[in-house]
Amino acid sequence: MRDTSSPAAVADRLTPEQTGHLRHFENLSLLPANDWSLMQGMATGQDDFGAYRFQLAYMAYALAITHVHRLPAAPGVFKPIFERIIGKLLLPEVWLYWRDVSRGGSIFNSHLSERYHEEWDPVARDNIMYSAYVQSLVLLYNVLFDDDRYARPGAITFEHWSYFWGGDGHRFAYDQNTLNEHLYWKMVESGYLGVACEPNCIFQICNQPAILGFRMHDLLTGGSRAEEVTRGYEQAWAQFGRIGDNGHYHVMLSEDTHAVRPNAAQAPWVDAWCGALMNMWNGDFVRANYPQQLADLLLQQPDGTLSVKSAPRPPVKGHTVLNDDSDFGWVAAWASEMGDEETLRGLLQHADRHMAPQWRDGGLYYPRNDRTADAAGYRTLVEPMTGNVLLGYARLNVRDGLRGVYEAPWSDGHFREPAIVAVGSGMDVLRARFDRATQSLLFALQARSDQPASEAWIALGRITGRGPWRLMFDVEQVAHGDDTTLKCTGPVSLQPTDRGLELHWSGQRVQIMQMIFEHDATAAPSP
Repeated sequence: MRDTSSPAAVADRLTPEQTGHLRHFENLSLLPANDWSLMQGMATGQDDFGAYRFQLAYMAYALAITHVHRLPAAPGVFKPIFERIIGKLLLPEVWLYWRDVSRGGSIFNSHLSERYHEEWDPVARDNIMYSAYVQSLVLLYNVLFDDDRYARPGAITFEHWSYFWGGDGHRFAYDQNTLNEHLYWKMVESGYLGVACEPNCIFQICNQPAILGFRMHDLLTGGSRAEEVTRGYEQAWAQFGRIGDNGHYHVMLSEDTHAVRPNAAQAPWVDAWCGALMNMWNGDFVRANYPQQLADLLLQQPDGTLSVKSAPRPPVKGHTVLNDDSDFGWVAAWASEMGDEETLRGLLQHADRHMAPQWRDGGLYYPRNDRTADAAGYRTLVEPMTGNVLLGYARLNVRDGLRGVYEAPWSDGHFREPAIVAVGSGMDVLRARFDRATQSLLFALQARSDQPASEAWIALGRITGRGPWRLMFDVEQVAHGDDTTLKCTGPVSLQPTDRGLELHWSGQRVQIMQMIFEHDATAAPSP
């Protein structure tokens, strides 16, 4: 089990850019229902690779990685954003595409059109490109925050009713366990090849999130389904090979004929997306193929930065397919998971020079730009998936970041350790880690300049039953207390509340803080 208690495990605190990406995720999560500002891509219908479901899911994965590896003692930063993202993922606007896509009619399944019918339930059959994200996110939420709210009957409900059409509407109720069970048996029925996305189309990529969900369920229940599924997956794909003769991951498998569609064009998104996810459970295989795959995709540029060679999409039946492939963003995310700092640095330098980064309401993102390149030939194409999510994901990630979440995000006793359990809208948390060796909660705060000073607060929880403590600002003691007493002697306000010990501080500079406990109370109950 991974020990995340050491302050030296990762960089000391978040950079302004990393903090800006988290703020952008937060800002998008706070938009009203069906306000998809900055998230609309080139394609229509939410059936392409830049759809809302993908943006929402990978924002949540980025939050999970950042919480586990960078701010393990700050659940209060991440939990509310996670909840809002899951809420948005369940909106009809995100999954209603399935009513049409479920009927087939594409070049890959038109010959089977009589088999398929209009399906309203977005997780009942196929559509692993949506159902696996719902499954993995709700189970990941339970593991990260020790909160089983999505295990309650009907906690995951897909519901649509319109005043103008559709009659009585549709409602499909699940919970994290029934959904996980359903997807598991779909995987078994496939012979572990995987569940289809569009009818008849089994993509390697889209089955990886389901494996993450199985693993989270195992961590909660003590089961071993992830091990079973990955073992079966390797055996099932052995007859086809997961990689083609050109060294690149196969795109998909036709369910009826078992014909493999190779990545003949060497499209970067295929290798990068698949590699970034499969590293969770098959890291040796991914790393063995990474160098050559990457070499075929990267472009060294005159200004010293790195870009990506996108493969042009061929016309289909006389039509140019509009699709947010997000090649650049996926390669950056892949490099971050591999711990390839040189490649990641070159890609981020390119993004900062040529992709017009913007700050909006304290959040950092790269705005959509449909133009492929500028006059000098530098790539300027930015899809919302890349600009909103993947470049932030890459900047926040660490080597084997998603793999660490998959293996076991928390060591024993984590949920009994002191932590920042709630955060006001006026505060950024740049550091939050409990050091077991010194019995200290180490954290760094910065008040947001665009929010009211009254909202610059955090709540410190899980501190009762630990005896005396003292709060330090750098080397100055500013408060001390225990379960019954509290005294402040410096520029800080502390008061007990239902949320925990609420700390107010509105200074504009980054403040390094340390809450030191006199006793080791790892067995103390949480409040």
